[in-house]
Amino acid sequence: MPEKPLILLTGSTDGIGYETARLLAAGDTTVVVHARTEEEGAAAFQRLVNSGADPRRLQPAVADFADLRQVADLAAAIGDAYPRLDVLVNNAGTGGTGHRVLTKDGHELTFQVNYLAPYLLTRLLADLIGASPVGRVVNVSSSLHRGGRINWTDPSWKRRYNRGAAYAQSKLALTMFTAALTELEPRVHEAVSVHPGIIATGMLTHYSFRGRPVSEGAEVVARLADPGAKVLNGCFYDGRLPDKAAAAAVEPEAVGKLWRLSERLTRLDQRRVRPA
Repeated sequence: MPEKPLILLTGSTDGIGYETARLLAAGDTTVVVHARTEEEGAAAFQRLVNSGADPRRLQPAVADFADLRQVADLAAAIGDAYPRLDVLVNNAGTGGTGHRVLTKDGHELTFQVNYLAPYLLTRLLADLIGASPVGRVVNVSSSLHRGGRINWTDPSWKRRYNRGAAYAQSKLALTMFTAALTELEPRVHEAVSVHPGIIATGMLTHYSFRGRPVSEGAEVVARLADPGAKVLNGCFYDGRLPDKAAAAAVEPEAVGKLWRLSERLTRLDQRRVRPA
């Protein structure tokens, strides 16, 4: 069992996730490096080691967020391997596709990967997070959440699918989830969401033309993920600074409604990790 603080960082194989993993591994932490596939995970692990990361500070984890069963299996594996989880960073995400794609679970791909999967993972790991004196969740959101709306009657966009609208909805939902954790999940001690900036990652071409270096976005996320750093519980950060989230992201009735909808869509009660 790791004695050092333990951080699970989803989406660690490229972009902001990879650079964040590299920064965190250079500190006094053990980083669970999550990948979509074993091949991507092995490649990222080797790149991190080649960059100077201590392999003893890195632990691999694999789950395709387009499959909620794999998300539940990941939570179970983490629960079997570790007595606590100090920080969970929900970073894995997709910019979406030009046409509507459904996962095997029957959800629109962007909504599942960017929101339902991190929702399920966080809920299933809540006991482990609560076992840590830090017990923090960091949700990597976007300023685009402010232009989003939850399509309550059609969250998977059976009608009038639009990639930008689907992405904004997913990031709004993730930001609302941050507010929900502070109100409805007492096992999580701290929860924040963050817009790391307009960064030159693979998703940039979908929404902008120019972005800042990946290292700048990673520094923002790594600071919030540092177990020793102080954060404002429930806060939305725009880069390094606290900022106001969209009004819809903190509206109590809507936040509670999304919490209940997410429980149903992820079939949470059927996937809970059974105690050993």
